[in-house]
Formats: sequence, C-alpha cells, structure tokens
Amino acid sequence: MNLPDPARVRRIASDTEAIDAAHRLAALYAPGASERDRERRLPWDELALWSGSGLGGITVPRAFGGADVSYVTLAEVFVILSAADPSLGQIPQNHFGLLGVLREIGSEAQQQRLYGEVLAGRRLGNAGPERRSKTILHGETRLRRTAQGLRLDGERFYSTGALFAHRVPTRAIDDEGRAVQVWVPRDAPGLTVVDDWSSFGQRTTASGTVRFASVPIDAADVLPIWQLADRPGLFGPNSQLVQAAIDQGIAQAALADALVFVRERARPWVDSGLERATDDPYIIQEVGRLEVDLHAAHEVLLDSARVLDEVAAAPVTAEASARASLAVAEAKLLTTRIALDAGEKLFELAGSSATREAHNLGRHWRNARTHTLHDPVRWKAHLIGNHLLNGALPPRHSWN
Repeated sequence: MNLPDPARVRRIASDTEAIDAAHRLAALYAPGASERDRERRLPWDELALWSGSGLGGITVPRAFGGADVSYVTLAEVFVILSAADPSLGQIPQNHFGLLGVLREIGSEAQQQRLYGEVLAGRRLGNAGPERRSKTILHGETRLRRTAQGLRLDGERFYSTGALFAHRVPTRAIDDEGRAVQVWVPRDAPGLTVVDDWSSFGQRTTASGTVRFASVPIDAADVLPIWQLADRPGLFGPNSQLVQAAIDQGIAQAALADALVFVRERARPWVDSGLERATDDPYIIQEVGRLEVDLHAAHEVLLDSARVLDEVAAAPVTAEASARASLAVAEAKLLTTRIALDAGEKLFELAGSSATREAHNLGRHWRNARTHTLHDPVRWKAHLIGNHLLNGALPPRHSWN
C-alpha cells in the first residue's frame, strides 16, 4: 500500500475550505459513478484524490493542526460526496467514526501520532463485526499477551474501506476481558483483507472480510474503548450523523436523476391528453412531495448536527450525550425514508423505460436499501419513544 506524499496533501484550515473541497471532489466523482457501480471498478484513483484533498483531516482538533470543522460542515461534506457517489461517501465513514473515538479516549501521544498520519493523507478503514457473533458488540477476536509480545487473532466482516486503508482498526477483547480498539497498520504481517463483498448495492465499498492471524501489535496502537461505556460522549452520534448524511446524499441524487429523466425521456400517459410528461399533474404532485420530504430530512439532519455542535461546546454530560443521540436518531429516520422513497419513486415518475440497464438508475434504490440496513431504523423510533415515555437514555455505542 503506497503512502500519500504529505507534500501533496492539502491542509484544510476552515469550514468554508472543507465545503469547497467537497464540491470539487464531487465534481470529479460524479461522472464515473454509474460506470464504477456497473463494473464494480474499485475506486483507487478516486481515493488518491480524497487523500490529496485534505478532507480526511477536517475533524482533527486545531491543537494538532486540523481544521476541527463543525458537525454541520461534516454532515454537509458527506451529503455532497454521497450525492456524487455514495460508495465513495461511505468508504470514509468509519474514518471519521474512528477519529471520534481517538478524540475521546486516545492518549495525547496517540492523538499526536495518529492525527499526524491522517493529516498526511492516510486513510482509516474498518474491520467490522464478526459474521456469526451474537450481536455486533460481541465477538471472538482476541488481543493476547505472548512471549513474543501482543498478538491479534480473529476474523471480521462488513469491513468498509479496509481494502483501501493505511490502518485497519478493529474491536477485540484483551486478556482482562475488556474491549479494546486496535489500530492495525495495513501492511502488518498476518493481516489479510479479502475483497469478497458481493452486495447488490454500495458495490465499490469493498466491505468484505478481514483476517488477523497472530498479527504483532504495538501497545501504542491500542485504545481502551471499554472506557466509553462509562463516559458520556459524542462518538456514537458522530458516527450516526455521517450515516444519515450518506442517505441524504443518495436521496438527492435519485431525485435529481428522476427530474432529468422525466424532462428528457418520459412520455405522457395516453389518457392525460398532454403533450409532455412534465405537465402531468400527478407527476408534478409527486415531485413536489418528494422535494418537501427531501428538504425536511436535510433540515433535520443539519439541525441534529447543530445539536452536536452545541453539546460539544461544553463538558458532555449523560443528558447532553443522550440529547445528541436522540437528535441524530430523528434525522436518521427521515433520511432513511427519503432515500428509499426517492429511489423507488424515480421509476414510477420516469416510466418503464427508466428500468433499462443502460441507464443504471436502479443503483440509487440499491444503494439506499443496502446502506440504510447498516443499523435498523425501527430502533431509532424506539429510542425516541422510549425517551419520551420513560425517560430512558440511549445505550452508548457507535450505533446511537
């Protein structure tokens, strides 16, 4: 894995620069998105552009040389990128989730070193849950002390971005039975990343299998994530905000393509007596409804990001952490619904010719359906209702 040349990596210094960089990158991503999806062509060149753009370092604290952009800006960056290509939006989602964990529990020495790598353009992947574990928080991956030093063993799945990453952090259990996060260098001996991702959506995220076979681990690359369960923070809402922003981007792209197809290709229904499909009152009504739902989801997404910014500006209490999780849960409900609705309604509005493989418009619904299954949205509604009815605070993990 070649490392980016730090001299060629831009150092973003403000929220405005981050948004501008996202728009420039999106303009490069969008033209090839359909073809990459159709051919499942892995986006190595596009990720080199990502590294060079400096966007990977936008949440690094200013004390360590980053822009420390607002959560509003972070969300908008992911909306912009995901509207252009949601696979390229999803690949760095765990990068920012991991940086959120580093911010909360990393030692100063770990932060100095790892933030420095990120600012130099290095990408963080993810070795996700185990395929046969009881839940996503359970697993058999182990970090053990041996006569030769620390060794990591296990197999993980849903490893978005790991194939393209310079580090592949993973969750493991140490000898004391505690959960730790191990930031494994991509070139570590015994680490294997298998490109066996075969989903019908988000095809180029390479979210396949990672295997650790007695991988030697430096103790300096181990973070004590067991501490997060007892400490109110924002690592969970931070991760979920990015997830919701990706779905918002998918929805925007689906509606935009629907409008183009209806304007340029769709025919009016025979009984309408109209010359153009764009004059069909039923199509006009559905387009208007989709736009309202899209706008509402976007505004709730940005409002939830503003809540995170408010919470982050003061010491984070249990109640404040819960407020952030609840706000993002509301956004996730709406962005999930509009992503799926826009991807499906596209065909109803555009007509049967829109289903031709040559147009590849089905990728919007496929991407929405795949990504929105990341965590069940029904539990977002439960989280909100349980708080309103019973005052229950959301459990603390990356999915809240």
